[in-house]
Amino acid sequence: MNNSNTSTEPSRWRLSVAPMIDWTDKHCRYFHRLLTSGTRLYTEMVTTGALLHGDERRHLRHDQLEHPVALQLGGSEPADLARCAQIGARWGYDEINLNCGCPSERVQRGAFGACLMAEPRLVADGVKAMLDAVDVPVTVKHRIGIDREESYGFVRDFVGMVSDAGCRVFIVHARNAWLKGLSPKENREIPPLRYELVYQLKRDFPQLTIVLNGGVTSDEQIEQHLRQVDGVMLGREAYHRPWMMTAWDARFLGGAPCALTPDEVEQRMVDYMRREAVEDGTPWSAIARHMLGLHHGRRGARLWRQVWSDHKLKHLPPEQVHALARAHLGAVVPEPLAI
Repeated sequence: MNNSNTSTEPSRWRLSVAPMIDWTDKHCRYFHRLLTSGTRLYTEMVTTGALLHGDERRHLRHDQLEHPVALQLGGSEPADLARCAQIGARWGYDEINLNCGCPSERVQRGAFGACLMAEPRLVADGVKAMLDAVDVPVTVKHRIGIDREESYGFVRDFVGMVSDAGCRVFIVHARNAWLKGLSPKENREIPPLRYELVYQLKRDFPQLTIVLNGGVTSDEQIEQHLRQVDGVMLGREAYHRPWMMTAWDARFLGGAPCALTPDEVEQRMVDYMRREAVEDGTPWSAIARHMLGLHHGRRGARLWRQVWSDHKLKHLPPEQVHALARAHLGAVVPEPLAI
């Protein structure tokens, strides 16, 4: 196929929100897109088995507002990855990303995630199979090492072999993945961050797009990293403090800042809740959980969150819950827009 991975466009990956299991579902991504038009969004990881033998619509349904949006796959069998990449492209995803970074033991039992870093040839074969199957970019998200393997040569050789197969975009979590003895949460906190290794990858592979992930919590840190690499990916910080994203288009992406106020964003989400209830039978509580950080720092935000989290109110329509929640809010905007 005439594959779009033959040229690199770093700006397309300049800022992104990480794929996070149980968090970055379609409702979360819709909410985030109201805050930033240019930031790249990622699905939760979808395993090849779930996609090939399960409900495609449940896993892949998304709103047109979400673009640019990438599908992250978990798997290791090249033929299965190719078939799933085709399915994802058919559903309109802008990118197919292969997970080589998740350290959980459940993922390891499926022989994918971070443990794939020990098998770069298999990863390269999977990437090549996907590139041959689709016309959208195929990318890889991985760690800088696994277990106690801390040499730069390990991640350098991994990137080298996979890039030889045609991958041009690497999203690098700047920590090792410890495959035994640590929970996924501990794997995000205990292995030390080593940003210099990610910077070195960019120096050694200037023709590739290198995106840094891990431990980034502020716009100032984003700015610092962008002096060394092509892009930065944030995860939990963006999820818990989503209003920070409203400045990104203007500050980093050459666009305009978010024109909506927090109150207007909340109203858009209530409208979305009503639509999803009609179209798919989705309860408003499955959507509201993703916007609980919207009024972070605002007077009354804690009580506002309590209302939207109150399962005793699930029988009420979302507009009534909205009215109850808003009664607790003060008039202060949570974070001034820094441009």
